[in-house]
Amino acid sequence: MGVTANAYLTGFGRYLPGPPIGNDEIVTRLGGDDKVTARIRERILAANGIKQRHYALDEQGEPTELNEQLAVKALQAALDDRGIAASDLRMLACATTMGDVLVPGFGSMVHGRLGGGPMQVLTATGVCSSSLSALDAAVAKVKLGDHPRAAVVGSELPSRSLRQRRFDGVKAGMDSHFLRWMLSDGAGAVVVEFQPHPDRPSLRVDWVRQVSLAHDNAVCMRSGMTGLDPVPGATWQDIPVDEARDAGMFTLRQDVSVLDKLADTGLAQFEELVDTGLVDVHHLDHVLCHYSTNMFRDLAFDGLRRRVPSLDTDRWFSNLETCGNTGSASIFIALEEAWRTGRFAPGETILLAVPESGRFSFAFAHLTVVAPPARPVA
Repeated sequence: MGVTANAYLTGFGRYLPGPPIGNDEIVTRLGGDDKVTARIRERILAANGIKQRHYALDEQGEPTELNEQLAVKALQAALDDRGIAASDLRMLACATTMGDVLVPGFGSMVHGRLGGGPMQVLTATGVCSSSLSALDAAVAKVKLGDHPRAAVVGSELPSRSLRQRRFDGVKAGMDSHFLRWMLSDGAGAVVVEFQPHPDRPSLRVDWVRQVSLAHDNAVCMRSGMTGLDPVPGATWQDIPVDEARDAGMFTLRQDVSVLDKLADTGLAQFEELVDTGLVDVHHLDHVLCHYSTNMFRDLAFDGLRRRVPSLDTDRWFSNLETCGNTGSASIFIALEEAWRTGRFAPGETILLAVPESGRFSFAFAHLTVVAPPARPVA
């Protein structure tokens, strides 16, 4: 197969497990109804703006699905949207924060459940920006001509780690409870091809950029250690499981004191894209940004207006309030909804932006809506 110059998103899918869970119903799934926890929960929910989210948990808080199952359902939705089968894929790139098992890798488990045929498989782990890292890899292989078609999925099932049993004996504080009332379950997927969809518009991937600033920033979001830096012999793999549990190592923690810096650093990364000419702010029609709270949206608006005084906030799309914060899946879940609801028109441009608090990394992708190829006149 010859080398190609472009890659296009031609199919879109998402999967949100169970019924939508409102703020008043969270405790029925996750527990945590003591007075101290309730005060923290109310404070976080009031700030983040999330109205409902989805959990792969039943009414007793027991898991109903695996993370790999969420991923496969989103992938199947994307394949159905494109009108192809898993056997048509030659590459599968999967992103998640935590898979269901330690070994094998998440991508292999998803492939085994999805089926299809022989294909290249990639597992991208990290936190929120891992989905765009997976997209970057798939787009690169398609552009190189190695594969004519690939699928990318971001999938998260953090609710299992947010239930009360993980917090028994853990001191209630903002660093340990912040993410408990922020995160939810879901998966989003896209199909990547070397040519546009034959019968409807597609999204051409102009570029993907991901940068880590870990060299200049301490750990912010973490699990598996007690402090902000791992110490030999003192991680969750080094000590008895019971001791690790009692030390709170299995709790997903967030250093909330540095989140303002995360927002400022993300805006600086965006401005660098503008300064280098990768983003033309005067011809940017849509912005889809993943963020965990509406506070960050407001900070982003202020920063964007410094560069684009005439910014129309209608260009900005997020479904945080209705779908919740689904980590690496969030950007694809938002893209699927924006696509399905007809927000995009041929010729328009789209910027995807994903800040990641793990140890400060940022990912961006620039897309252009293209019309289907003109059919030859008979």
